[in-house]
Amino acid sequence: MMTTDIYSDNARAVAAHVDSGRLLEAVQKLASFGARDDGGVDRPALSERDLDARRYLIERAAALGCTVTTDHCANLFIRRPGTEPLAPVMTGSHADTQPSGGKLDGCYGVLAGLECIEAMNAAGIQTRRPLDVAIWTNEEGTRFQPGAMGSSAFVDPALMQRYLKVADATGTTLAQALEQHAQTFPALPTRSEAQPAHAFIELHIEQGPQLENAALPLGIVSGIQGVRWYAVTCTGVAAHAGTTPMPVRRDAMTLAIDVRAQIDAFARELGQDDTRVTFGRWSIAPNSINTIPASVTFTVDFRHPDEAVLAAFDQQIAQCTQGTQCKQRGDITLEALFSHAPVAFDSALLDRLGEAAATLEAPTMTLTSGAFHDAMYLARHCPTAMLFVPSRDGISHNPLEHTDDDHLVLGTRALAHCLATLCNEP
Repeated sequence: MMTTDIYSDNARAVAAHVDSGRLLEAVQKLASFGARDDGGVDRPALSERDLDARRYLIERAAALGCTVTTDHCANLFIRRPGTEPLAPVMTGSHADTQPSGGKLDGCYGVLAGLECIEAMNAAGIQTRRPLDVAIWTNEEGTRFQPGAMGSSAFVDPALMQRYLKVADATGTTLAQALEQHAQTFPALPTRSEAQPAHAFIELHIEQGPQLENAALPLGIVSGIQGVRWYAVTCTGVAAHAGTTPMPVRRDAMTLAIDVRAQIDAFARELGQDDTRVTFGRWSIAPNSINTIPASVTFTVDFRHPDEAVLAAFDQQIAQCTQGTQCKQRGDITLEALFSHAPVAFDSALLDRLGEAAATLEAPTMTLTSGAFHDAMYLARHCPTAMLFVPSRDGISHNPLEHTDDDHLVLGTRALAHCLATLCNEP
């Protein structure tokens, strides 16, 4: 039998040894750390609950015969060794959650990676390359801002100079939280490997409705949308609501609503069906029932997979907020808050995921992620791709977050097949 046939048989064997009961039990076990009464999970990054969850994952890794290392941002790397001194294949996601999060966001990708190691062990398969399951720190960004700290600092360690000073709502800095992590796990060695990984595959719930609407079990993710965040501040004059005639008012809220409508209109026209525009945060002063608002600030989140559309949005929002028609009724200032270019995933890895799905006779669709994931930073480090499983009703960041058991298992089998194939590449 040719070597390529052996590796192909090995990949099928690993996929077949994924144990549904073991995987689903692990989902419930990890969800017990920070469990809420409503079935959700509240596990902030590097909190006591997160440290307890990490202890469970480290102990499970040791039972699998794996080594565990950490780095300057408390990312964890669970390694199943290879037979040759080659760059590792990586998978994984994050284990921190939203305050009212579900059991699967991020956690599924970590647990699926561990189940792939279980399946390789059960199948008696050795691979040429090591397999690393990464647990990235603070992806959600609910305790420390920004999100995806661990993966971004892994790719660009210089970011740690700024991250270390960031504090949570209680005043605890990331530096202090990292020190607590080091004290909790003093035996964890620091990862010294500087060589880029051979590949990174992140398995995740979709967090949207496309797969469910199409009645398809797997989504091959071609990339991640780019984003622009802005703050728009409209300034008027506070005055009495009962005594100030309408024609002479300089009402900041009326101005803000008009500007918001203009932005919404050109955003939808620019991006067509791929547009995602959200006006999520509003701040009003003096915020009194009988006073005309003097100042209104609102945020704009614009997402699109095409960099040219994002650039056109930048130009149009600047023109809109500088327009004389608006300025006649008050002052408008525009502040750019955050920008990230679209990410295109590696075409060869997308083909590998397609081959894995075809072997399992699982239909797929190709889609773009509207949410950020650690993979968007890993794409700057090594060839990267993502695989989605459906989310019921498209719900995530919510205790009602749910993916059918069959889909969780199928996604893990596809991941296992793909990882086993990649781990045997030269």
